[in-house]
Amino acid sequence: MSKLVSSLWMEANSGAIKLAVGIRYALPLLAAAVVTFAPQATAQTDPFRDGVNYALRAVSLGQTAATAADWNEVAKLWIRAVASMQDVPLENPRRAYAEKKVVEYLGNFAYAQQQAAIGYKLNYPTFNSEVLDRQLELYLSYIAAVGRPDVAIVGSSRALQGVNPTALQDALAARGYPGRKIFNFGINGATAQVVSFLLGSLLTPEQLPRQIIWADGVRAFNSGRDDRTYWEISSSPGYRLLAAGVRPNLTSAVPGYAVGRDNAARNSTMLSYIQTENQEYPLPLAQNSPSGGPWRLSGINAIDANGFLPVTDRFQPDIYYRRRRRVPGSYDGDYANFWLGGEQDAALREVVALTKARKIPLLIVNLPLTSDYLDRSRLSREWEFHQYMQQQARVLGFVWRDLSQSNLSRNEYFQDPSHLNMYGATAVARTLANDRSLTWP
Repeated sequence: MSKLVSSLWMEANSGAIKLAVGIRYALPLLAAAVVTFAPQATAQTDPFRDGVNYALRAVSLGQTAATAADWNEVAKLWIRAVASMQDVPLENPRRAYAEKKVVEYLGNFAYAQQQAAIGYKLNYPTFNSEVLDRQLELYLSYIAAVGRPDVAIVGSSRALQGVNPTALQDALAARGYPGRKIFNFGINGATAQVVSFLLGSLLTPEQLPRQIIWADGVRAFNSGRDDRTYWEISSSPGYRLLAAGVRPNLTSAVPGYAVGRDNAARNSTMLSYIQTENQEYPLPLAQNSPSGGPWRLSGINAIDANGFLPVTDRFQPDIYYRRRRRVPGSYDGDYANFWLGGEQDAALREVVALTKARKIPLLIVNLPLTSDYLDRSRLSREWEFHQYMQQQARVLGFVWRDLSQSNLSRNEYFQDPSHLNMYGATAVARTLANDRSLTWP
């Protein structure tokens, strides 16, 4: 423990608590002004003092934390610090200051909790996709905690951030289907081949949901483009081990496989500073978080407990195209060498056959797109895709819904021209729940 922290620790347990200014700490801790509090003349526990003590312990442990277990203890200490500050009585003169500490400590807790999550990993080799690795770990943990889902959403990043499972749960409950468990197992770059691998090979029959929503678009079914995601997965050490008959699980390690992480290097890249008028107070921020703004998780660290990635950005064409060039549909890689046959068509048939054999209802949804995105070239391909899926639904026997040109195509529902934000994802969920022709488990 540093001399500074030792000094603060002693002050926190003495008759007065002095919070100093102008000092840079290795982790965020206390305050932006010199404040002196007289000791309370009471034998009862002082929640404010307890909160400071928990915070000091969290800071001390955080300076040496190197493992997931270490960071988990740091997170627990920050939560105790939050609870103690929240216990400061409403009439206490220190209450307003304590409320500010609650907000600060919650940010520190979120950082520690994220570090604990980074430090933990499924005891299984990677599938060369960090999103797949993390989603698989979360899905297995979800099943262990609440059981297999009633509905699982699969697809690419468009599904991952494009269908809000919590909103779907709520909307179905309002329709008379309460308590449905819904998980979003979206994977960046997922194609029909990836979905077939996920449902047919990676998950066991007991881990499959009772119903599947496959939410995506043309890209997932275009066999004319290189399927880099599937190629990466199929050449991964995780894929090879699975083929050898060793399945991933949360309860035992794979013999000969060790999880290693360079925590020090990662921690150094995860720290940033907020500039204030007179000084700097170190505050850990996710790398993509806006400097000076509220602490928030970003990227895959923002995926919630139901597998959903909530994105708050709203698509504003004037601003968006100042930063990025406009790509016409004729040059869009998603539509390159357009061919609705081949390996993606075969994978679609595999998924349908699997769901029929397991008696799992399959709903395939073409997610909304902005009118800005749908130029003449893309519209032509989208129409071909619509015709193809209608025919496949009729012949193979699954349910198809095309939302690509619905009233959900408003810019405020999108992060960019083709990816929904959380508001659009909620609107899609409600649209599906309110479709009276659809059935639910």
